[in-house]
Amino acid sequence: MDIAQLVDTQLSSLVEQRRYLHQYPELSFQETETYQYILKHLQKLTHFHIREQVGGQGIVAEIKGNGGRTVAFRADFDALPIQDEKDVPYKSKVPGVMHACGHDGHTSILLSLLSILDEHHAELNGNVSMIFQFAEELAPGGAKPMIEDGALEDVDVIYGQHLWSPFNTHEIHCTTGPMMASPDMFEVTIIGKGGHGAKPHTSVDSIVAMAQFITSIQTLVSRTINPVDSAVVTIGKVAAGNAFNIISHEATCTGTVRTFDPAVKQQIKDGLEHELQGLALAKGITYKLDYTDGYPSVVNHSREYEIVKRAAERLNLPFAEAEPMMIGEDFSYYLQEKPGAFFLTGAGHADAKPHHHSLFDLDEDSLATGLKMFLAILMEEGILNVDSIS
Repeated sequence: MDIAQLVDTQLSSLVEQRRYLHQYPELSFQETETYQYILKHLQKLTHFHIREQVGGQGIVAEIKGNGGRTVAFRADFDALPIQDEKDVPYKSKVPGVMHACGHDGHTSILLSLLSILDEHHAELNGNVSMIFQFAEELAPGGAKPMIEDGALEDVDVIYGQHLWSPFNTHEIHCTTGPMMASPDMFEVTIIGKGGHGAKPHTSVDSIVAMAQFITSIQTLVSRTINPVDSAVVTIGKVAAGNAFNIISHEATCTGTVRTFDPAVKQQIKDGLEHELQGLALAKGITYKLDYTDGYPSVVNHSREYEIVKRAAERLNLPFAEAEPMMIGEDFSYYLQEKPGAFFLTGAGHADAKPHHHSLFDLDEDSLATGLKMFLAILMEEGILNVDSIS
């Protein structure tokens, strides 16, 4: 039996499980029913040891082979606060919540991998650990507390994948070194002195000061960061005032900083502070800067990157070097603790919408590709010899 034949035995359950999860999404840190759904599936298996983690929020399922190393795989299972506007039979039944990022697919892939390994446990030449993680979408995320609760105990290497609609189905994208950025958030409040719109000389205009701040920080990257380094500073929201003829006492803005290098991150944090200090001196405002560090950058290890590449080649799948992306992923915490790699599995179709879109959907053929990749990785790691399965 080859990998394709092995995956064929799981095709119907792959789609069925993904569609069920798609209909019943749950937000980060609220995934109680999803957790129970996964747990009930695991409890049907014979050869896996189940560890409920972080007070019943995450799950680790382990299967022991004939000694050897332990390879871990991770799937996340939280959804987003978005109204599902697709017209499909498996549309979300939860108002204002949907799987708009593919985590339902990640979970169904891992559940099917569990079923295969449970049935063919005798062929394992090592150990496999499955990490079902809550709350990837919302910082501080679920990865760090799961690690602190022992999710990586005895693990030698770890792999994760993200089904990715911008890429054609079956394509595999990966790189060694930095792959995804550290996504930070900041909020700035500028406090001036309110007054009548006709008497600006008696006031300190917080909106004008905010406008100057927003304009000035546009040069933080272009004029203070080394051009060979990557960084993004974006303002996503501005709020101030409540009438046309009143000078606002206060203005706020929120934004994001995306970097790969912690030193570059610190340089931008310092730059935000310096710009505000200058405005305070020049305009007589006071300010408050709240800066929240996001997940670390996803940095793949070279050996495990090569394993992913060889797995794709084994399956005759198109493989491409991934360009570093400014999105964030808390899989980064696992890679800080253990060698491993994170890769993207194409899941796009003719009308594919981007992730976090209200019409987002996966090409479900990508589920089989994702499952094949995990099996091929186990073969490359010497944990499973699929060819010996009859």
